[in-house]
Amino acid sequence: MSGTDGARRAHWEDVHRQREEDEVSWFQATPATSLALIARTGAARAARIVDVGGGASRLVDALLDAGYEHVTVLDVAAAALERAQRRLGARAAAVSWAVADATAWQPGGEYDVWHDRAAFHFLVRAEDRAAYRAVLLSALPAGGHAIVATFAPDGPERCSGLPVARYDAEALAAELGPAFTLVESLREDHRTPGGKVQRFQWSRFVRR
Repeated sequence: MSGTDGARRAHWEDVHRQREEDEVSWFQATPATSLALIARTGAARAARIVDVGGGASRLVDALLDAGYEHVTVLDVAAAALERAQRRLGARAAAVSWAVADATAWQPGGEYDVWHDRAAFHFLVRAEDRAAYRAVLLSALPAGGHAIVATFAPDGPERCSGLPVARYDAEALAAELGPAFTLVESLREDHRTPGGKVQRFQWSRFVRR
């Protein structure tokens, strides 16, 4: 692990150990947009889905409820995954859990759907974005879908004490590169537990 990766892990471990699940700004009781976009990929219930930077998100609960059989949750912070596992109880055994930085993860197989809500936008260094792209390309075969949500151009400039990179759909498509075709995009106003509004953009891509 590089020094940058180690600092990123330490930061997020602290965030998840010091704050409750519903105290972080990205908390959603129901991940409706994620579910809708995953459904629009047409992925079968036996499809392999990875939630990148999923942490303690309730998307995994919703995917299991919907009957998806092969779900992986990836996060740099073990504390976040442990919280999700405790919440799921016995159902946690049906999920694959990966403690790793998304820029250095070794997938060990291919996925039909790559879902990332608010992880990519923390990668403000070009070399980290390049490493993320390399992992994404290794994980997603031709025809696979990448769903990526970031802060919109009029969204926050910082989150959880860190700077972020903001995107519209076209800028994000340029970052991911020519191996991906932009299929659809939408905007969402997310209301945080503290009552603030964060403006997101969501984009769905297909690997060529």
